Amino acid sequence: MSRTVSSFRPPFIRGRTTDSLSSSSVFLCSLFKAVLLLSSSSYAGSACLLSGVTLLLGTMSEHIQLSIALCRIGFYTCLQKLCCKAPPPPRPEYDVVCIGLSGAGKTSLLSRLCNEISDGTVPTTGFSIKAVPFENAILNVKELGGAETIKKYWSRYYQGSQGVVFVLNSAASDEEMEASRSELLLAMQHPQLCTLPFLILANHQDSPAARSVAEIQKFLELQPLARGKRWILSGSTTSNMEAVKESFSQLICLLEEKEVLPSRI
Repeated sequence: MSRTVSSFRPPFIRGRTTDSLSSSSVFLCSLFKAVLLLSSSSYAGSACLLSGVTLLLGTMSEHIQLSIALCRIGFYTCLQKLCCKAPPPPRPEYDVVCIGLSGAGKTSLLSRLCNEISDGTVPTTGFSIKAVPFENAILNVKELGGAETIKKYWSRYYQGSQGVVFVLNSAASDEEMEASRSELLLAMQHPQLCTLPFLILANHQDSPAARSVAEIQKFLELQPLARGKRWILSGSTTSNMEAVKESFSQLICLLEEKEVLPSRI
């Protein structure tokens, strides 16, 4: 009988549980020997032996229950971390107005930023709104048509804007460049836009007749006209959208007021 009890050792119990069972087995053997010395066949010896077995089984049951409880806790913790992750915080949204003369390429740039097909793009005749997603923000861009019949209504759509994107044609004639300069100056002086950051895109830089960004800055006289304002001047083309996205990322920095750049060429 003692051999049967001492050889019982559950294979799935490890570590401290196994050590405890070994100690319990030693205790049981010692107890059994003591009982035999006192009385090999007495009722008292059998009762002591039964008490020892009961104690051992109770200890084993407690260890098994504790192990199962710990396994459950570990399983539920891992499951919660894997499947119940908190949703990412929402990206901030900014309302931006996009203006520029007709033919500057506003619609094509915004369509490419939204991963839309820009082939055969029809110029905006009134206004359109596009949600342009970026990694750290979403720009709700309100594009205003640049035709002569629409420009006089631009100011009606300025309210609520937090930033301005001004697009001009780098390959335009001197007359058109002068018209772009006048419209940019009016926008920078408008009461609802004068304190906002400006992103000025010198578009169509891939055209053979395109002026460089430095030439456009000199032509627009940005240093004296935009003194004290926050503005960015960048070249752009639909064939290099990574550079366009970088320019918009700089605008987002100004909108977040993380970094104030007086100019960038």
